[in-house]
Amino acid sequence: MTAIQNPILPGFFPDPSICRVGDDYYIANSTFEWFPGVPIHHSKDLVNWQLIGHALTRKSQLDLAGIADSAGVWAPSLSCADGQFWLIYTNIRFTGMGRPFKDIGIFLTTAKDITGPWSEPVVLNSIGFDPSLFHDDDGRKWLLNMRWDFRKGKHRFAGIVVQEYDAKSQKLVGPMTQILEKTGILTEGPNLYKHDGWYYLMLAEGGTGWNHGISAARSKNLLGPYELDPQPSVLTSRDDATLTLQKAGHGELVQTAAGEWYLAHLASRPLKTGAGVNAGSPDKTAAAQAHAGHRCVLGRETCLQRVEWRNGWLRLAIGGTKPQDVLPLTRERQHPAGEFQEHHRNSPAGMPALPGRDDFDSPALDLRWSSLRQPPQESWLSLTERPGWLRLRGGDSPFSLFKQSLLARRVQHFQFTAGTRLEFSPTHYTQMAGLICYYDTRQHFYLRVTHDEKLGKVLGIIQTDDGACDEPADSQIAINDWKQVFLRATVDGERLQFSASPDGQAWQNVGPVLDFSKLSDDYGGTLRFTGAMVGLCAQDLNGTHTVADFDYFDYPTAKS
Repeated sequence: MTAIQNPILPGFFPDPSICRVGDDYYIANSTFEWFPGVPIHHSKDLVNWQLIGHALTRKSQLDLAGIADSAGVWAPSLSCADGQFWLIYTNIRFTGMGRPFKDIGIFLTTAKDITGPWSEPVVLNSIGFDPSLFHDDDGRKWLLNMRWDFRKGKHRFAGIVVQEYDAKSQKLVGPMTQILEKTGILTEGPNLYKHDGWYYLMLAEGGTGWNHGISAARSKNLLGPYELDPQPSVLTSRDDATLTLQKAGHGELVQTAAGEWYLAHLASRPLKTGAGVNAGSPDKTAAAQAHAGHRCVLGRETCLQRVEWRNGWLRLAIGGTKPQDVLPLTRERQHPAGEFQEHHRNSPAGMPALPGRDDFDSPALDLRWSSLRQPPQESWLSLTERPGWLRLRGGDSPFSLFKQSLLARRVQHFQFTAGTRLEFSPTHYTQMAGLICYYDTRQHFYLRVTHDEKLGKVLGIIQTDDGACDEPADSQIAINDWKQVFLRATVDGERLQFSASPDGQAWQNVGPVLDFSKLSDDYGGTLRFTGAMVGLCAQDLNGTHTVADFDYFDYPTAKS
């Protein structure tokens, strides 16, 4: 017997969509403004998970230029039927806070193999977000969604709707039918399952913050009417602030080959320190107040719970309605990591993501890397012009919603040290390059090399705090005699300390200790949903695309 340790996917991996094909399990996750879109992990045993690729790898599938922070790809839905994989996803332009509209696009892409290639997208509709595709046992397919109502005086979450999808004509057909409307709580993320003659509607509720949870309803007919589960929540952590896994909700079901059922869901692990939830936070629920001062720097993570059917309803196997940190895995055998890639050695997904250091020795980017709002391309990134180095050409500022030259990976540990070696020769203050700890355009900490008219080549910090940009006093250091610059970010919980060295041996701190916990959903005056990232970037606001070369990027694995 072995055990599942939650989270199974630590760090920024929210809104899990899970499916099984034979002995293989797959999970897809949201990516918001990051490219490529929708990472896909694989497992043989629900314990060991391996990143094997992404579904949305082309701009023709996912155009993120100009989208707002935390907009983009919300809650994809992955399924397998009729000999192929199906992925429903959204591309949302605005998060909606402070404005009634979201400007949503809902798309469908398919692939014969999980590693792709994935098709050009089919445009479905724009009625709401977090849609899913249900494959009924009669061969018909149905798109489920929440409906967004932008009108004054109306409840924005205006109920769950369903409409048939005709795969042959590749379009929605027939009427759109509302099958459920609940008042008093935000209801979204519908998924439909058929079990013992019933259609079960599983729902994400309460918003994706501290009040989050999963509820259910059922009907003998797909189009309803649906009766609500007499137990208000199948899963939630809103009533117990002592749980490790908070914000539990938004899930999907999978049945193992042995007949057991598991629920993949998101949750967050808060740091129980910090200055408190920002006064501008929209979350005023009792659960949010119980967590004042708690921030989830690792974002919303993917977890698993074992579930059972009892008296016609879905229930957690253990823990009542509370998510468990560890649960026994009773019937699945454990498989070594890397087994999938050995089977798919010629897959277009390339080699699996490996822990720790990236020396940039491959001509292709490691799967761990993500870029902001644009795909990696030769106009701003190269791994071959200087073999063994990552070359970035300076792009837009860290505030840009368009063409930033920035590569980052997810922060997956509460304690870590990330570092790089940089060769960069700026000649103007508009040219910068360095190491960045990033949440979004309004929240980041940047240790960068630039040029000063009086001092020459300098090293210093730019910090952006809830949209306000500043340079900490006494953080600028003249480094004209440094031929190379080693940069390092050391994080311990909420503490971030930048440091630098001319040789990788003699290190000196740069600037004050910074509050890393601000890189979280729970800080700031805007609604946001992603997670902390750490990476490399370069800017050239003169538009001359000055080159910055990075020898390696080090992110040693550590205990979460």
